[in-house]
Amino acid sequence: MKAARVGIVGAGPGGLTSAMILAHRGFDVTVFEQKDRVGGRNAPLHLGPYTFDTGPTFLMMKFILEEMFQETGRQAADYLDFVRLNPMYRLKIGGREFCPSGDPKETKAEVERLFPGNGEGIDRFLEKEGKRFDRLLPCLQREYDSLLAYLSPTFLRALPRMSLGRTVFQNLGKYFDHDDLKVCFAFQSKYLGMSPWTCPAFFTMLSYIEHAFGIYHVIGGLNRISAAMARVVEEERGQIRLNEPVEKLVMQGRRATGLRLTNGEVETFDQIILNADFGHAMCELVPEGVLGKYSPEKLKKRPLSCSTFMLYLGVKGSYEQLPHHNVIFAEDYQRNVQEISEEMVLSDDPSFYVQNASATDPTLAPEGHSTIYVLVPCPNVRSGIDWQPVAGDYADTVLELVEEKGGFTDLRQYIVEKKIITPADWQGEYDVYEGATFSLAHTIGQLLYFRPHNRFQEIEHCYLVGGGTHPGSGLPTIYESGRITANMISARFGVPYERPSPLPDSIGI
Repeated sequence: MKAARVGIVGAGPGGLTSAMILAHRGFDVTVFEQKDRVGGRNAPLHLGPYTFDTGPTFLMMKFILEEMFQETGRQAADYLDFVRLNPMYRLKIGGREFCPSGDPKETKAEVERLFPGNGEGIDRFLEKEGKRFDRLLPCLQREYDSLLAYLSPTFLRALPRMSLGRTVFQNLGKYFDHDDLKVCFAFQSKYLGMSPWTCPAFFTMLSYIEHAFGIYHVIGGLNRISAAMARVVEEERGQIRLNEPVEKLVMQGRRATGLRLTNGEVETFDQIILNADFGHAMCELVPEGVLGKYSPEKLKKRPLSCSTFMLYLGVKGSYEQLPHHNVIFAEDYQRNVQEISEEMVLSDDPSFYVQNASATDPTLAPEGHSTIYVLVPCPNVRSGIDWQPVAGDYADTVLELVEEKGGFTDLRQYIVEKKIITPADWQGEYDVYEGATFSLAHTIGQLLYFRPHNRFQEIEHCYLVGGGTHPGSGLPTIYESGRITANMISARFGVPYERPSPLPDSIGI
């Protein structure tokens, strides 16, 4: 029997996950990627002899990634070299430096030293948030095609632990009484492009995940994950066609039947997976008049995540005394977050993140040199900020803060290579809708059933993967979106598969 043909638009992490699983299960898979390399925002960025990750730099829930390789009968460790980070990161807030360990006992002692009387909250945090996570993760590993999904035993078991109506910051008040410490366990809301003061409480599990399962780096950068997935696709006889941009979906009524490439070629498929940025795909890849709920006009009214201002710096010298991950908070973090998400203006005193990956990984820069990656959360393109005239000055402001507050002394005088990416660049060069790097906001009204479905509800034979669909942004959830879609397509064609396995043991280095 002839294998069903699956066409995938985009070789990002979600598309590659679906591709390698489906190819292993016998589907005829072709991935179309407009760039000259795989990965999307998980691709490598090269500046002379320096290599950076374009986007994600934190690898959490390594076991989820390992499961994706196990789905194809492989071990991730045969393709990737993992390093568990300890300390996980350095957090500078309110005149303190907090460096959580991968060992909860050490973290508890550090909390008690910096925030006396709060150390015992770590035990309660791990216990209660662990129970929440155990209930919620299975909810994120299944599809939400119908409202009936909310009546499933999996969802009903998790419902009492969702803390509906509460925020992450409020929820952390159950464990800690110092606001700065709450922020240290709440900043992960920014992984979703949201504020801890508005982000739904069940996302407290993000900080739990870090403290329970650790944070990892991959030698060569997290971009090596996408390269490894592409290798698996090709080993399974799938095709990855680089430098092959897709112009439009080919439609027959409301059913997708193929893809029209920008060179005029038309390829027909039984099923299509969109791994392009969701907003961009709706506005550019779907023919006019097809969409209703997610039409370009209606997308303009939907809440979006924030954006990021990026600096990629190849520098002469080493900062090996500083950790791999560094987060420096504004003096008034809540005000800073309000300026980003509500007032849509640039903060005079922004929070920022610095990755000093060369402290862990010598492969990224020449000997005696370093790669420094700086990310500043900022408003998306809806702010109306004209980045053309302000980007250079803003970069100077950020670099001054990185030196003075981040501890990267005299950084500016050692810069050999530099690249800036603004929200406008995310939109114009990387096809990110409105420059919202974390896609649709992760509000209650845009989660689970109310987020764009993995089997896209507006177009037949069309599926979605990536941060714009269920379960949401972040590498582990994007991998899950790829697996959910692969499982749904497999079920459609009667190809057997197993549901995700039980959780591994957590905690411990």
